[in-house]
Amino acid sequence: MITKIAWKNIWRNKLRSSVLIFSISLGIWAGLFLMSMTTGLNTQRISNAIHSGLAHVQIHHPEYIKENNPKYFINDTTKIYKSLKNTKHVVSWSAHSNYTGMAASPTGGFGVQITGINPKREQNTTIISKRITQGSYFKSEKKNQVVIGEKLAKKLKVQLNNKIVLTIQDTANNIISGSFKIVGIFKTASSRFDESSVFVNRKDIEMLTGNNALINEIIVIADDIENVMAITHSLLISNPKIKVRTWDEISPELGYANELMTIGLSVFILIIILAMSFGIINTMLMAVLERKRELGMLLSVGMNKQKVFSMILGETLFISLIGGPSGIIGAWLTIIHFSKKGIDLSSMGKGLDSLGIGSVIYTKLDYSMYFIIAIIVILTAVLASVYPSLRALRMNPAEVVRQN
Repeated sequence: MITKIAWKNIWRNKLRSSVLIFSISLGIWAGLFLMSMTTGLNTQRISNAIHSGLAHVQIHHPEYIKENNPKYFINDTTKIYKSLKNTKHVVSWSAHSNYTGMAASPTGGFGVQITGINPKREQNTTIISKRITQGSYFKSEKKNQVVIGEKLAKKLKVQLNNKIVLTIQDTANNIISGSFKIVGIFKTASSRFDESSVFVNRKDIEMLTGNNALINEIIVIADDIENVMAITHSLLISNPKIKVRTWDEISPELGYANELMTIGLSVFILIIILAMSFGIINTMLMAVLERKRELGMLLSVGMNKQKVFSMILGETLFISLIGGPSGIIGAWLTIIHFSKKGIDLSSMGKGLDSLGIGSVIYTKLDYSMYFIIAIIVILTAVLASVYPSLRALRMNPAEVVRQN
């Protein structure tokens, strides 16, 4: 009985109820969609950094972290490789010979990070081979090949098949230079990475320096970012003398961005919920004040206060249960669509590149958020109905009925 009355009451003023339902639906849709955009953007930023060379886990000699000197190479790499093969959740790894040096062309020179790699292993570990825009990725067996970023190529004013001179300092502090032919140019989502990174075959670096197998970095890719700590602990147990760091230890700003995003989204959802609750309170309060005489008569003829409270609560819940799910379903459909198609922000591409984000954003939202929002909507509706209900219960039936 009370349920039927509550349902009919919300349609007595169709325009007002429809506006409130639409407002709730739109607010929830906008909140969830913005959350998915922000989550997708931050996920892409972290993923781009990890798969461009940051990796989930990095292994170094303990002193290399302090001085960044190539003389601090990793001892007993064979044992570490064996540990990686036997460690759960490890998808791939690649060994690096890193040198801070200079890349020079006839028009100028710039400081770069020169990384000696095994092309086959690197191909399975980073996305550089998939981001080649010109040329190839070490396809031939020729010596002294180099792959550089598109932005660095523009700064050096060089093209494919041109030669550049790479200068490094070896483990004995000798300055060594070598001429390398550009066989590939890549472009990632990070313009900073593209202008400061150079990749060469590790064999060529070994020939240039005269030192064989000086590995000072091993990068590891996990099957899931949630399993990074398990990999780290496993490697440290089997190799206690090495330094093992996770992606958020190496690049804490990425971890901070993740935390800030969570806080920001929580505040945004709180604002939407507050706006929704004030809208419900305002609408239901108007409905109660318009029906003062009617409510007074119901109380006069014997309807108890509990039923009046239940009736107003029912009206509020009906409105929320129409607006809430429609907003959630609309958001889910929109998020699914843009998770596949993406949102093209190419007009802001240059600005996003500096942040390590691609020009196309793919929305992403954990399914648990839909259930959390649904529960919050119901709780908000219940709480928002309390004040209008109390106003109705405080009425004096005799006085209200006598009023015109």
